[in-house]
Amino acid sequence: MGAKNCPETPRQKMINMMYIVLTAMLALNVAAEVLEAFRVVDSSLLQTLKAVDMQNAQIYSSFEQAYIDNPTKVGEWKKKADELKTRSAAMIKYVSILKDELVKYSGYKVVNKENPVTSEDYYHVTVDGDTIEIEKEDDLNSPSELMVTQKRANDLKAEIESYRDFVISLINEDDKDLIATISRELNTSDPIQSASKKSNRKTWESEHFEDRPLIAVLTLLSKIQIDVKNAEANIAKYLYSEIDAGSFKFNRLGAQVIANSNIVLMGDTYQADVFLAAEDTTQQPQIFINNKEVEVKDGKATYRGSTERAGVFKWSGLIKYKTPGGIIKSYPFEQEYQVAKPTVTMSASKMNVFYKGLKNPFEVGGGAIPNENLDITMTNGKITKVGDNYVIEPTELDPNQTKTKVSVYATIGGQRRLINTTSWRVKKVPDPVAQIGGQSGGNIRKEVLGIQDGVLAVLVDFDFDFKYTITQFTIETSAEGGFTNRYPSRSNRFTDEQKAALKRVNVNSIVYIGDIKARGDDGIVRDLDPISFKIK
Repeated sequence: MGAKNCPETPRQKMINMMYIVLTAMLALNVAAEVLEAFRVVDSSLLQTLKAVDMQNAQIYSSFEQAYIDNPTKVGEWKKKADELKTRSAAMIKYVSILKDELVKYSGYKVVNKENPVTSEDYYHVTVDGDTIEIEKEDDLNSPSELMVTQKRANDLKAEIESYRDFVISLINEDDKDLIATISRELNTSDPIQSASKKSNRKTWESEHFEDRPLIAVLTLLSKIQIDVKNAEANIAKYLYSEIDAGSFKFNRLGAQVIANSNIVLMGDTYQADVFLAAEDTTQQPQIFINNKEVEVKDGKATYRGSTERAGVFKWSGLIKYKTPGGIIKSYPFEQEYQVAKPTVTMSASKMNVFYKGLKNPFEVGGGAIPNENLDITMTNGKITKVGDNYVIEPTELDPNQTKTKVSVYATIGGQRRLINTTSWRVKKVPDPVAQIGGQSGGNIRKEVLGIQDGVLAVLVDFDFDFKYTITQFTIETSAEGGFTNRYPSRSNRFTDEQKAALKRVNVNSIVYIGDIKARGDDGIVRDLDPISFKIK
């Protein structure tokens, strides 16, 4: 049951395959491209970990609600689910602490104002929430020493096996497919080798941690955390399904009211069915709504409320039913519904404009209309739904908001209606400013200038995660006789010639940086204003 209901996602299959391929490439060469690929996979694994954790949280929330509704029926399964949640969180934390130890054992720098994170750095967030920069992501010695020589891998293997045994103990032995799935996800057996290699047989520990660069080991540990989370998800769903594995048994009668919606728009119809929870085909109940007896058909009566004006409206009734003993029993009920005007609000999550070349976050609030009943369209671009919100990607610039319109439609009563249309401006991402050592000009000490690596392009007061990279710049310095020396660079870094020139500049002289170009994340190259510094 469990394995069929909880299949491995295509994303997880892709990540697993990428890890296998990258691990195989390590045997050939620890190239920069391979290390970068591991960084990408590790980042994707951490994102997947958060997504699976959110899914698990929804399942545990369903357990809480089910327990409130029927503690006797749900109690046994909720107790197992609570223990599963605790053991899984402890396993995830254990692996996270092991990651922290690996990074600190290899060498790290604390990220702060003096050592900020750049796009080229690889950093790690510890269990305590501290951000540290990894100094040697290609370190082959430290992981082998800590995990294999000091036998931390043996401890990890024991923890995985203990968790696996616990998880399998929650499964009915008849559910062999789910047991096989868990065993495969949390497998710690030694690799199979040919008879010719018996003298140098590898273990699970050496296979995964010996002679592996630090980034590969961290990625593997992230994969183990994903495997734990997937196992937790499979078992949580399995336990929840076991609550209602048997048939429902009714032990009392009750008045039931099912409305098409408790919130309707002005002009629409509020409709609700009223019936007795346990139907008896031999007789019809009497149903009174607002002190008037109404027609009953197939054990149900239908009430239609007014929606001519906005507000909250209450209504009530009574169901009378004759028991087999001839006694008339009454089951009263009360209900209310809300009539709302058809309004909708739209807002760009960052600013009141869209930017071409960016994924602009966009929020839509339907007020009384559920978000799942909304449909958003736009001109001059495309809109994509991401979770409960949207992403806007304009096609052309539109500074005067003449051709960029966002429309919101709502499905109400089975019909699609236009609720609102708004116009938006589309602007280009602003140009960055060139900076050296956090300055765009002015006085600078010679020794401060001498330790800089190059020129940065910085977007000032811009809320989006958009980056520019300097592609070229020229340094001009004064020489004897009033001449000017020019030293070009075809990147964002100082050349050796430029560094030598900066060492020769005199105090109170001017260093001019011009011909600055920067390429944005959208691929467009911008010409930036020149900057100049007076040497102090």
